[in-house]
Amino acid sequence: MEEDEKERLRFSEGRNDCDSDSEGYVEDLVDDELCYSSGGIPKLQFRKDVSKARWIEELGIAEVVERKGKMWTTTGMVRDGKIYSSIEEALFLAEIGALHVLNGDDAYLSLKDLYEKVAKGTDGYGCSWESFEIYRHLKSLGYIVGRHGIPWTSRSTKINSIAENGASELDGTSCNGSRHDIIITEMLNNLQLSEVRTIFDVYPPNSKFKKSSPGSPCFLLCLAGDHPPSKQATEDLETRYKGHCIKFCNVEHGRVSFFSFTKVELPVLP
Repeated sequence: MEEDEKERLRFSEGRNDCDSDSEGYVEDLVDDELCYSSGGIPKLQFRKDVSKARWIEELGIAEVVERKGKMWTTTGMVRDGKIYSSIEEALFLAEIGALHVLNGDDAYLSLKDLYEKVAKGTDGYGCSWESFEIYRHLKSLGYIVGRHGIPWTSRSTKINSIAENGASELDGTSCNGSRHDIIITEMLNNLQLSEVRTIFDVYPPNSKFKKSSPGSPCFLLCLAGDHPPSKQATEDLETRYKGHCIKFCNVEHGRVSFFSFTKVELPVLP
């Protein structure tokens, strides 16, 4: 079974025009995927190189203080030369043994501590438990996943080409104030109160991925909740994100399901 999983990921990488230099990256993806191969319970992996991050409670994110491994190429957002990870990123990496999260007193946070933070829901750190399960599922398959509306790096010409308020442009180098103020502003600007929340920008596995120029996501993922979105909500999303593929997701009892809508015109009967 493991050989089949490795072959599938290698094939996925091949479709993205990757060369032999990507082998180490693919192996990292395979390791992360196989730790979830037997159900949804993660298997802690003991790694030689483990990164460290310090949790910033007032921001609800972790600042990476010791970076190791290739995973940071596709994980975390860069602000003023520092890497920050969201709660879903920090928890996923902690689950697979790739990250140790410290509190303000440099004491290690346990997985239970991180689970409790996610359990606070979107009111706490912008990520519900359902969102985390979706993130973990996509990452275990090798996808590159970023929180929607939050740019990978502040040096991008556009802070978000498909932001909630349209083509809102912001030169990252012109922002005054601390990096903490910038991050808080971004989080607040991308809060969504509609019945369907766009939660992630999803990219296919790609060893040449660059945070400075990520390109367009493969699809935008929306959390649908307990019921399918209304026709009006779906049309609003299609209008807002015209030209982008939109998929919806539902989580029930730990099972993650994806679906999308296609317009079909029925012929007029005589």
